[in-house]
Amino acid sequence: MSYTISEKCNGCGACMRVCPADAITGEKKKAHAIDANLCIECGACGKVCPQSGILDGNGIACTMIKRSEWPKPEITVETCIACGICVDACPVGCLAMSERPRNKGVDAFPYLKDAKACIGCGFCRADCPMDVIAMLKPVKEKKASSEVA
Repeated sequence: MSYTISEKCNGCGACMRVCPADAITGEKKKAHAIDANLCIECGACGKVCPQSGILDGNGIACTMIKRSEWPKPEITVETCIACGICVDACPVGCLAMSERPRNKGVDAFPYLKDAKACIGCGFCRADCPMDVIAMLKPVKEKKASSEVA
């Protein structure tokens, strides 16, 4: 079922800006709406709504998540068959096939070409016939602290 927008919507437009299907319409400072025929159920709108005004297909309010914490696809290229289904499944085009073969092989492999564009929907993982994609929250690199002698 399509995502919907509740009465909590304040018309900020964050959901509309992130929707890869252009399924959300509305005027600034007025309640927005999701066209059920266009909604691809990726959940990006719910991740950006500061009002928790987006309801998922089960009618449960989505919680805002910092974009830096959205899960990203991690592909195990050693067992990937390079079919490209994950690339085709991505609604924002953030995955691509490599331009170079893997480990002296003859085939390319999929990789996350544009991490900033990724909306963490998991469509790539869901469609992967080999189950070689995991959706993982990015790990923040710790800055090395200088020791005082």
